[in-house]
Amino acid sequence: MSETPRTAFGGRRAVPPNNSNAEENDPPTVELQGLVPRGVNLQDYLNVTGVHLFKEKWDSNKVDHHTDKYDNNKLIVRRGQSFYIQIDFNRPYDPRRDLFRVEYVIGRYPQANKGTYIPVPIVSELQSGKWGAKIIMREKKFVRLSIQSSPDCIVGKFRMYVAVWTPYGILRTRRNPETDTYILFNPWCEDDAVYLDDDKEKEEYVLNDIGVIFYGDSNNVRNRSWSYGQFEDGILDACLYMMDRAQMDLSGRGNPIKVSRVGSAMVNSKDDNGVLVGSWDNIYAYGVPPSAWTGSIDILLEYQSSQNPVRYGQCWVFAGVFNTFLRCLGIPARVVTNYFSAHDNDANLQMDIFLEEDGNVNSKLTKDSIWNYHCWNEAWMTRPDLPVGFGGWQAVDSTPQENSDGMYRCGPASVQAIKHGHVCFQFDAPFVFAEVNSDLVYITAKKDGTHIVEAVDTTHVGKLIVTKEVGGPGMKDITDTYKFQEGQKEERLALETALMYGVKKSLNTDGVAKPRSDVDLEFEVENAVLGTNFTLTITFQNNSPNSYTLSAYLSGNIIFYTGVSKEEFKNETFDVTLEPLSVKKKEVLIRASEYMGQLLEQASLHFFVTARINDTRDILAKQKSIVLTIPKVIIKVRGAKMVGSDMVVTVEFTNPLKESLQNVWIRLDGPGVIKPIKKMFREIRPNSTVQWEEVCRPWVSGHRKLMASLTSDSLRHVYGELDLQIQRQPSA
Repeated sequence: MSETPRTAFGGRRAVPPNNSNAEENDPPTVELQGLVPRGVNLQDYLNVTGVHLFKEKWDSNKVDHHTDKYDNNKLIVRRGQSFYIQIDFNRPYDPRRDLFRVEYVIGRYPQANKGTYIPVPIVSELQSGKWGAKIIMREKKFVRLSIQSSPDCIVGKFRMYVAVWTPYGILRTRRNPETDTYILFNPWCEDDAVYLDDDKEKEEYVLNDIGVIFYGDSNNVRNRSWSYGQFEDGILDACLYMMDRAQMDLSGRGNPIKVSRVGSAMVNSKDDNGVLVGSWDNIYAYGVPPSAWTGSIDILLEYQSSQNPVRYGQCWVFAGVFNTFLRCLGIPARVVTNYFSAHDNDANLQMDIFLEEDGNVNSKLTKDSIWNYHCWNEAWMTRPDLPVGFGGWQAVDSTPQENSDGMYRCGPASVQAIKHGHVCFQFDAPFVFAEVNSDLVYITAKKDGTHIVEAVDTTHVGKLIVTKEVGGPGMKDITDTYKFQEGQKEERLALETALMYGVKKSLNTDGVAKPRSDVDLEFEVENAVLGTNFTLTITFQNNSPNSYTLSAYLSGNIIFYTGVSKEEFKNETFDVTLEPLSVKKKEVLIRASEYMGQLLEQASLHFFVTARINDTRDILAKQKSIVLTIPKVIIKVRGAKMVGSDMVVTVEFTNPLKESLQNVWIRLDGPGVIKPIKKMFREIRPNSTVQWEEVCRPWVSGHRKLMASLTSDSLRHVYGELDLQIQRQPSA
């Protein structure tokens, strides 16, 4: 068999593509311009005997560049900002006759015009925006340099060399991994495209390694902590590996627009064997259920070591891992949750719910789904490719939903452009606009084949958009950054602008709202704990002097959090007679035995109530999702909460159900306190308690958090967390 031919670049380009940070091709240690005369020893000229990078966590290079938290013994600096190195020579340096320079190289085929080979000149004064090295100290046999990088240089791991000129050619230091230097994006540098001026926001969106992700529904917002772990050992290399795996050209890795777009494709495994395999069918054979993950560290390290996609993720896992990628490289980022997120709608601003003539939902015709919630990310950057005013937060989404330019990715889309309906600007703005702005349209499908629009709900989709507040665990409502308030003139103008730019409505629903019915329908579901009975109360209010009879229908469904129904567990029809100007309530008991057998991991139930007023033939419809309250994992600690001291962590869980839990996995994680670990319990009997103890030794001081998750064959999405204040080690 002949080998598969590799791509031939001969005749088309002189140099193959430079798309791997890991691949190397060392420049020669000696570059002679001709023959060296007999008797001349090149070692008699200036020679480098050592290079010092001041790369300890307490050195100014790491402290001033805000990289001292990285668990990495290499030098890590941020671009556009000066740092210090020291070069030792075999004799005193004489600037009148000695000439040397520092060189930074990345990838296998370095070229100066691509920014992959950077010769740093020795200058008298550093210039803003340019590479340069200034001698700030000259002692016996060493010089100390202040080196400044360009604020738009490539982000990645550079190899460093020192080149010395002689009359016969260049002498260059040998490859030394100890002098490798990581250069990251710099939100502290005004000339960097990711510059963020608020110090508290930089602390939150770049340096905070523990986050809060919101889920549930808009009336019952739940939250869970997530360990981003962007500073943990190996994570920075794993993030660079992701770009290598995407075969992203090194020359584009200084552009946050390109980096975030490539990242959104690489976090999911579709079409590029990226980090995470998505699964929404509640079957997680040969993998980890999405609800079991407590953070990004295990996922990224496993992806890099196995070089295969990790199983499994759903939207909050994709968003958590993507946030780690962005923050690790220095791009300010946050996870955003959109409640009632419109999906699979071809960006047509319309979610069609088809009803039968008797008011029941027609499941064959109803194809669109509204996710209870959906998580994506926002990344902060300038957008020089767009008109002025559209920089700042950009929506980026790594959950594989729609194909964008041939790959499953989304964004960066300017949040400001989405708010004003300017969806003509790249990337994927129409899709994000539709996620937060679609109308919910109730349509009766007549037996003669005609469709009649019964009602349009313009406020259901994108009801609430939130993120974690700066500096605390609370929730920040950012709905108004994506959309104007419903009913405002600006909101209508934004919609018209989006329609003008090609976001399409498949059915004209303007002006179809029927005259308000004389009868109002509402229903409430009491807070319910998993495994218990609860009551649903339907309220009919007659606002007219007429009497009415209604035929009502209640449907209860087990649903995925994506809004897709798995199975109907409850249906009930009943008649209601309303006296003039009266209110009537109907209570329906929902038994645990009805829903427990088919329950999915997020314990989401969806109720749909429709009623037909027999006298007027008007249709009333309301729908509501609820998330059952799930028991928690309890975490306790004992011992000194101090860096370097042993501390005992106890994880405890009591099974509240009337059935045994089988194949139970508990995971424990706490960045800076304990490495991610897991333990299996074969069975937990009803009302019995399991305990698990681990000894750990914290290595990071300050506010820390322990997180635990539990997953089993029949119960998932069980969490627990504990806040800790870890003290510094007392100085001797």
